[in-house]
Amino acid sequence: MSRAHGSWRPLLDHLRPHRGLLALGGALTLAGSLAGLAMPLLAKTAVEAFGAQRSPAGPLLGLTVVVLAAGALAGALGRYVLERMGEGIVYRARRDLVDRMLRLPVCEVDRLKPGDLLSRVTSDTTLLRAVFTDGIVESVTAVFMLVGAVVMMALMDGPLLLVTVGVLVLVGGLVGLVMPRIRRASVQAQESVGEMGAALDRVLQAFRTVKAAGAEQREIDAVAGAARRARDRGVAVAWWTSVAGTASWGAAQLTFVAVLGVGGARVASGALQVSSLVAFLLYLFYLVAPIAQLLQGLTRVQGGLAALSRIREIEDLPAEETSPAGPGGTDRVQAAPVGVRFENVAFGYGGGRPPAHHEVSFAVPAGGVTALVGPSGAGKSTVFALLERFYERQGGEISVDGRDIRQWRPFELRAALGYVEQDAPVLDGTLRQNLVLAAPHASDEAIGRVLRLTRLEELVARLPAGLDSEVGHRGVTLSGGERQRVAIARALLRRPRLLLLDEATSQLDAVNELLLREVIAEVSSETTVLVIAHRLSTVAGADQIVVMEGGRVRATGTHADLLGTDDLYRELAATQFLAARPA
Repeated sequence: MSRAHGSWRPLLDHLRPHRGLLALGGALTLAGSLAGLAMPLLAKTAVEAFGAQRSPAGPLLGLTVVVLAAGALAGALGRYVLERMGEGIVYRARRDLVDRMLRLPVCEVDRLKPGDLLSRVTSDTTLLRAVFTDGIVESVTAVFMLVGAVVMMALMDGPLLLVTVGVLVLVGGLVGLVMPRIRRASVQAQESVGEMGAALDRVLQAFRTVKAAGAEQREIDAVAGAARRARDRGVAVAWWTSVAGTASWGAAQLTFVAVLGVGGARVASGALQVSSLVAFLLYLFYLVAPIAQLLQGLTRVQGGLAALSRIREIEDLPAEETSPAGPGGTDRVQAAPVGVRFENVAFGYGGGRPPAHHEVSFAVPAGGVTALVGPSGAGKSTVFALLERFYERQGGEISVDGRDIRQWRPFELRAALGYVEQDAPVLDGTLRQNLVLAAPHASDEAIGRVLRLTRLEELVARLPAGLDSEVGHRGVTLSGGERQRVAIARALLRRPRLLLLDEATSQLDAVNELLLREVIAEVSSETTVLVIAHRLSTVAGADQIVVMEGGRVRATGTHADLLGTDDLYRELAATQFLAARPA
């Protein structure tokens, strides 16, 4: 953990924009504390009045009630102001954290686990709320009470104050030793909660697969194991917190005994009045609560520092620049198609895996259809990942529209591209919301156009609320082919200059595959289409086919050309009955 993460500076950075509320809340809290500190003085006056056989009932009791009511009101208002400040800080932290997460490069998100990211936004920021709504409030109140009580005790009797301070120093030393352990245990506990969230997210993302495989118990055991580790580390936090609390309580009892013994001796010698001893003991009791409160507040702060360190890990990651205006509409005139060139491109995902690209070179002319084919693991999907700049090439050159891809800002580049992923994700929400994800201002006319192109009009007519029908989590109410066509329609609605289709026919039947081929042929007249396909029937009519194997380009040509010149392509075609199997 860096020094910045382990210090109080990140917490102070969160507090800085709320200095006004902190000052107001602190002032009100101080007023409530001062009212509380006045009570022992009022008690001392009452004891002296009794000793002088004067009745304290009347004005003195009335003053006591007024002081109590004013102190309670000021304390309540102070706590409200500070808690409101804390909620504002947590809101801003969550907003900034989500903002950062959604701007992270794909390569960074791929390295992390979705469940752990979710835990940082929910669980960790909840701990942060506890710091500012409880930890800071309790600590500020406790410090005011502690300092005020010590000052008043000093005015009462110096020797008794020295006895009290001696014990407080002992407590402070013990707490100082324990707090770093609480912070370390809190970090480990939060990491365990993130691991549990990641394990549960893994199951929920493949819920049907787990059910179909009868693997429920194994996955339950895996999640339970993560939960058990979170429990064990939470118990460690509770243990060290208990040690600190016990030390504090024991010190308070020891202080009381010491002050009572020394104070009794001073009363017996005539050096101290009984009323002053009573007031001093009352202030001593006032010290017990602030010490415990301060200890609890510091414990919460330790947990907050642990949570903040995990939040800062995300905030410190590099973020991509996004368009200040957001996605645009689709009623503009479509720009001209773009060409693409790969020249000696090298790339590897790392982690001990073999390189995905070895000096890959090919050119895609502007307009028309170019297909990437080859066995699994050939590096086809990596072409799309590099074009979208989800990952950066490690060698060679990639150009789009004659410009090196690194000269494009990511949001400008992606605005020119339409990307249909292999699993065609559909988000929870309505069909309309899914269609306009990249073009929120699209007109009904533009939506109607892509619905006709992708043959989705029948689906819209069948849904109970048409375009405004809910499609369910991950589009569960739609068939696989419908989800794929929705993803294609979403990409087309953006009117891209380059359309990337990754296995766009993998979940389509023969009839819908034929319809999609017609769609590809139609849109290729106004945009460049680059398609990855295992079904060669989808791309047999492509203007150009690039054959890849083992991260290299082995051949380029038309379907007819490749049947005569490339053994791998001929074998692929033969297995799909598009050519005679070679002897």
